[in-house]
Amino acid sequence: MKVVHTIEELRDQLRGQLRVAFVPTMGNLHAAHLSLMKLARQHGDPVVASIFVNRLQFAPGEDFDRYPRTLADDIAKLEDARDVYVLFAPDESEMYPEPQNFRIQPGEALGKILEGEFRPDFFTGVSTVVLKLFSCVQPQVAVFGKKDYQQLMVVRAMCRQFQLPVEIIAHETVRDTDGLALSSRNRYLDPSERAEAPNLYGLLQRVRDQVRSGECDAARVGAQAMQTLRDRGWDPDYVALRRQRDLLTPTIAEIRAGEPLVVLTAARLGTTRLIDNLEFRLGPDA
Repeated sequence: MKVVHTIEELRDQLRGQLRVAFVPTMGNLHAAHLSLMKLARQHGDPVVASIFVNRLQFAPGEDFDRYPRTLADDIAKLEDARDVYVLFAPDESEMYPEPQNFRIQPGEALGKILEGEFRPDFFTGVSTVVLKLFSCVQPQVAVFGKKDYQQLMVVRAMCRQFQLPVEIIAHETVRDTDGLALSSRNRYLDPSERAEAPNLYGLLQRVRDQVRSGECDAARVGAQAMQTLRDRGWDPDYVALRRQRDLLTPTIAEIRAGEPLVVLTAARLGTTRLIDNLEFRLGPDA
């Protein structure tokens, strides 16, 4: 595996390649990241991964400074997995050599709801850095995980509206044996919080079962789930039942007709903010 730190080095390594597959990350790699790269290898060759902690997507007071940076360990994991040909690990001066005055602004319909409501600059930062990384790597394929469900939709919409020649492939959420979605931020949890954390996915499963049992009022379902989290000591930002295709709230008629649904949540456990989601729909083959 080649490790490069500049755009010039990256482009030298990729010159003449026909179907580059790309996996952007912020590092502190775990099994879910490695699974993304394995999927990327099925859709392109060579595979490029990036590690860059993007300041633009962190609001003041969030965990930019303490976000785990483990480059040496990450390189060792990638070398052991042997799925990545080039690792691009730029520093801030390489990615932002001057103030980033030009930024992508996702529309309100997708960018200002859910995560966009509680982290107003998040998707602007994500979209801007992803576009810059796409410009650097020039991939034909990029792989993103479904755990960041709304982020995946924002990236797809950006590629579609800018007519970027990049196929976005989604990877299913990777979970620990107890159901907790793998995340670099899980390391912030203390032992008691780590024991409680899988209940977030359990809540999503209960919401799914509740809807399948006939409760089709999305607002009521979300409110009840929020209270359940509060009763367990969580501080939830949202639990929302939405349509998969656009993250808008489904009508009762749509739910009963088998509209593909997703329930999404973001909640703090102690000082750690966790997100998760679960896709489902009603119907005999759901």
